[in-house]
Amino acid sequence: MEEYKITENYCSSYFKRKRFKTHVVYLSELGLGGENPIRIQSMTTTDTMNTLASVEESIRMIDAGCEIVRLTAPSKKEAHNLLSIKNELLKRGYSTPLVADIHFTPNAAEVAATIVEKVRVNPGNYADKKKFEEHTYTDKSYENELNRIEEKFTPLVLLCKQNNVAMRIGTNHGSLSDRILSRYGDTPEGMVESAMEFLRICIKNDYHSIVLSMKASNTLIMVEAYRLLVAKMKEYGMNYPLHLGVTEAGDGEDGRIKSAVGIGALLEDGIGDTIRISLTEKPEAEIPVAQKLLTKFDDKYCNEYEIKDKTIAINYDPFHYERRDTREILNIGDHHLPVVFADLSQIEIIKPSHLFGFGYTYSKELDKWSISDSAADYLFIGDQQVNFELPGTLRLVCNYEKWNRFHKNDDKYVPIITKNEITLFKSEDIFFIQHSAEDVDLAYLKNYHNAIIILNSSYSNTTQLYRYFSAELGIRSLKNPIILCNQPITEDAETFQLWSSSNLGSLFIDGFGDGIWFKGDFPRQLINSTSFGILQATRRRISKTEYISCPSCGRTLFDLQETTAKIREKTAHLKGLKIGIMGCIVNGPGEMADADYGYVGTGIGKIHLYKEKTVVRKNVPEKDAVDALIELIKENGDWIDKK
Repeated sequence: MEEYKITENYCSSYFKRKRFKTHVVYLSELGLGGENPIRIQSMTTTDTMNTLASVEESIRMIDAGCEIVRLTAPSKKEAHNLLSIKNELLKRGYSTPLVADIHFTPNAAEVAATIVEKVRVNPGNYADKKKFEEHTYTDKSYENELNRIEEKFTPLVLLCKQNNVAMRIGTNHGSLSDRILSRYGDTPEGMVESAMEFLRICIKNDYHSIVLSMKASNTLIMVEAYRLLVAKMKEYGMNYPLHLGVTEAGDGEDGRIKSAVGIGALLEDGIGDTIRISLTEKPEAEIPVAQKLLTKFDDKYCNEYEIKDKTIAINYDPFHYERRDTREILNIGDHHLPVVFADLSQIEIIKPSHLFGFGYTYSKELDKWSISDSAADYLFIGDQQVNFELPGTLRLVCNYEKWNRFHKNDDKYVPIITKNEITLFKSEDIFFIQHSAEDVDLAYLKNYHNAIIILNSSYSNTTQLYRYFSAELGIRSLKNPIILCNQPITEDAETFQLWSSSNLGSLFIDGFGDGIWFKGDFPRQLINSTSFGILQATRRRISKTEYISCPSCGRTLFDLQETTAKIREKTAHLKGLKIGIMGCIVNGPGEMADADYGYVGTGIGKIHLYKEKTVVRKNVPEKDAVDALIELIKENGDWIDKK
């Protein structure tokens, strides 16, 4: 059994973005990896047997900018029909590489390897049938299982090698084999070993046109698995290209933020050669989202601050989550959930209605505030005045002069200062202090344990600067809480969400940050939902229902977008509940392990309902399935009525 002792860093520098140099894998004429641009891909949602529909959807994707088109081939008949699809695309002038997506059917993979430019196999179910059974393996019986896999997988390897066809070995967190789970558990280490079992067979046969992926719906597991994979590759002198994606990310704003958090965290460290934004939407809608995320890393948007000392050690384990140890100050730091800031400092006359976008609504008739689960915790008013009674959960932050003149004795107000004003305070005083991430002169904080740092930067390499700042705090054993600020440099709302999620996602994944504060001119509701969306996507603060929803493909047995909308309409108020919505059985049961309830298509018009990874109702008619899901949630005591 492979021992996962880390002897290599997963990136060349924690403080300077540098792309992990992979070797080039060719999909016909298209180079993937090496110095090539990061490629954008997506997957059709049509029935692969419907040639015309598959061709037309592929063309819509390609015209939108898709560079690699993936189609499902669940059986030999779909695999054979890939030739008809390919020929029709060529006839219409489209030579974009095609990928066959294979799960349970090796014979379909072998057919596809004679037609398309790349075959994707999932090591968790290519040679195994997942039964969620616990097994105890001896070293000998485990070795016998590996020999069985090699016998089943080798013919495809040799066929791909013979035909110059590339292969993606794509591990999914939700479909790890029972064998892997028995030795490694449901872990990033298990995900890496699942791919390594298949990769070793490829290497044994001198076949290296391999792309690897470690996809999960949980961004922490996904990021840790990719990091671990790269570290293991570097240890063994490997450099296979990497396909990045957050699987079952969902739709709308949630799906975009979640994808940008996971994919962006890896791109920030130079990891990734091709990406897919998996949204429960039309596949062509994924392409502009991917393009906007990648634009963040264009040279024209990079004004990087050169961090001079690159030998400093990070003070966290990048392969296992642990929150940075901080002091408890007010409701910030230590065990408290990260706080969210609202900013109304530019509003001349602040009214109750201005708080609506930040999760608060006021009823004049009842003289009562209603507070949502996504309500900001702190309101920055700068030098402005609030002349009405605020909700009791909301604290106000104002500039020093304003605080000193009017609010010094009011516990509801907290001052925010600059370093130049710090001598006006005693060591035990509580205050916020503005601090630039480029400034690592931190000795003064030794005498101010109750100072909460508002961390800012005007540079584009925010992730690296904030990480470096965290390391400097660690060297000095400073436990002051940190509020992470982000200043958008775009006027496009979707780009703002994607870039912000990329900037701050890896920091929260690594346990750094006790709050979030967005500055800029975007609508208040957008700023607030982005703040809470990033915290939800990084599992740092749950404020709403989470939907683990697959993006649909030719295997899907019902309308995913419509069904997701119906389920969301009835369950969106169930804060903290995770609901999996899967179009087919391929990853459905596995992803149920990370969900509280599951809705999985198992046949035309038939749905299985799951409680975690256990199926509890089989073959529910689709017309009754959403109501049956609600009943299941109620039976298990997780239902609350809408307020």
